[in-house]
Amino acid sequence: MRTCPESSVSSPARQCRSVLAHTTNATLDRLQRAYHQQERFIADASHELRSPLASLRTGLEVALTHDDTVDWPFAARRALHDVQRLQLLTADLLHLAANPEQAMQARDTVDLADVAREQAAERTLDPDSPRVRAEVDGPAPVTGATSQLERLLRNLVDNAVRHARSNVTITVRTSGRPGVVVLKVLDDGPGIPVSERERVFGRFIRLDDARARDAGGAGLGLTLARDIAVRHGGTLHIADSATGALLVAHLPSAHRPPPLG
Repeated sequence: MRTCPESSVSSPARQCRSVLAHTTNATLDRLQRAYHQQERFIADASHELRSPLASLRTGLEVALTHDDTVDWPFAARRALHDVQRLQLLTADLLHLAANPEQAMQARDTVDLADVAREQAAERTLDPDSPRVRAEVDGPAPVTGATSQLERLLRNLVDNAVRHARSNVTITVRTSGRPGVVVLKVLDDGPGIPVSERERVFGRFIRLDDARARDAGGAGLGLTLARDIAVRHGGTLHIADSATGALLVAHLPSAHRPPPLG
């Protein structure tokens, strides 16, 4: 990408031109990085969309070729599964592409303690799911978009359930740091190596170890979870734990303490 020459002469006019050239070059660098990032994202997204589409097409072609012997209910269930994968992946891509200001127009007061209890209760309906329990110490109000905050916790729990051996714990606390709600999701699976803890938040990232036995995940769950946390003025990281993986989100409380003085 073309850049502007920066003058080293110290006259006022040339200093102004040098500042302008420096600012222009910095802007061009940012645009170039954004362009390459978009190129990589489009390539990755195309690859991820190709997989469920190919599976859907192959399943339907095989079924139509052997229409006299095919198990049509099974073929329909398989096709539905692929369509659901496409739907979820498309929704994830649209969320990541959304303008943060537009996505945050709806602002509600959401009790994360209630969300944690509800999502733990939902998991009891699946007999094959690891045990999921919620531990809360009272109301934990956060200001933001209800659907996004629910998605944040759901993505963390989905990730934990996929890799847990038998137990997942959701913890919501308001004590500790004033004005901050702390959300933790812990599983008893193989854990995430320290060297990989930041990389797993990248788009379309799957680890190659035991945590990669994923039932159809696109590698966007943790990316979306962090994106939602950041859009709500918070953070999301992976902390040390005695067993499994511990994901910790800090979000501003809707009931912030008054300023001192």
